Amino acid sequence: MSESILIGRDPAAGKDLGLSLRMANRHGLIAGATGTGKTISLQVLAEGFARNGVPVFLADVKGDLSGISQVGGDNPKAKERAAALGLPVAVHAESPGLLRPAGRSWREFVASRPVAAELRAIERALALAEQTGCSLHVVHVSSGRGVQLVADARARGVHATCETCPHYLTLTEDDLERLGTRAKCAPPLRPAVERNALWEHLLAGRIELVASDHSPCPPAMKAGDFASAWGGIAGCQTLLGLLLDDGRVEPEAIISLTSANVANRFHLPKGGVEPGADADLVLVDPDGRTTVEPLDRHRANPFAGRDLRGRIVRTIVRGTTVYRDGRITPAGHGRLLAPTKGEPG
Repeated sequence: MSESILIGRDPAAGKDLGLSLRMANRHGLIAGATGTGKTISLQVLAEGFARNGVPVFLADVKGDLSGISQVGGDNPKAKERAAALGLPVAVHAESPGLLRPAGRSWREFVASRPVAAELRAIERALALAEQTGCSLHVVHVSSGRGVQLVADARARGVHATCETCPHYLTLTEDDLERLGTRAKCAPPLRPAVERNALWEHLLAGRIELVASDHSPCPPAMKAGDFASAWGGIAGCQTLLGLLLDDGRVEPEAIISLTSANVANRFHLPKGGVEPGADADLVLVDPDGRTTVEPLDRHRANPFAGRDLRGRIVRTIVRGTTVYRDGRITPAGHGRLLAPTKGEPG
């Protein structure tokens, strides 16, 4: 196996992008399998990373519009290989054929990435999952209709799950008028009817995970119009706070949606409070208040200044306090989190 592998091209710089396998295994990077010409071998990618305990997410990346890669999820060979290796396939669902270059305004941006693109991509990914027997997870679903497609497929025996994000549960496309590019993401924010449908599905148990889709950047990259600004929201800092503030999801369910279900879905040795488990804990004052003050690359954030009910008092990772009363401990505590063996949950 080569020490350095080609993973694609940087369309802005016009050059190949390489990745050291040693670096990937040390830092636990997530890999992608593309359906285009000059790419890393799927077998090298999947088998090489799988042997080293790194979770591999396979998807088809096509083109680049407004700085956001397009994923159609229609590579059957990738899914067949993933099924054989017992790896989950995570798909960003936007069908490239229904997307077009974004205009400068928020209305043009939203129109360039319609709900229909998400639905077509989910339908195609589900069909291939059913055909190949792979385990499919659709990431950051923005529409209630998308969730329903996954639920219907699961009811007929397809091993498929999905997630949504706090920004789809708390914001709508109308908020883009006020928030500007700070709330640019893909898929984009949707009308209130889709947000409400997501809540109905979430409370009915049809959405397995709520994830941040964390996409930080220097504030300068959020400057400009909707055609040129960075597409993504730094959601890690506000994920828990937004769910606590809304109040519709019970704390026990929040634990499942953000931790236990994640660990089970991807066979991660986390997600439980029991003897022998890692002491990964968050202590919350439910009566406290928090004003969102984004840190570092989170600063160009649509939730900046928002007052939230509930206050995170302390965060503990493997028994070590890494955050207490607004202060982050300076030392790093991250480790490679490798999945345990077995079929995806």
